[in-house]
Amino acid sequence: MALTRSFKDTVKARAERDPEFRAALLTERVGQFLAVDLETGKAVLHNYISATIGFERLAKVTGSLSKSLIRMLSPTGHPTASSLFNVLSTVQKAAGVRLAVAASR
Repeated sequence: MALTRSFKDTVKARAERDPEFRAALLTERVGQFLAVDLETGKAVLHNYISATIGFERLAKVTGSLSKSLIRMLSPTGHPTASSLFNVLSTVQKAAGVRLAVAASR
């Protein structure tokens, strides 16, 4: 049985209508970065941006080029900490969430 919608379109549609889903997606992405899974973190952050704010809007807000942002989050991209945190700050604001880190043992 063929799927009628792509996974990316399904995630995008849900992210557009469900603020809690957007917050959960963003939380998961940041968690992957903190777990030092940079490759997965970049890939899912790329998908999150595509499903929510979009690279054109992100570029305007961050003062970067959309192509540079896309390349930064590609498998071969090497984002600087400054660039990555700028992107994360912007997507948090766009999602209306504030992520916090808590220490645990």
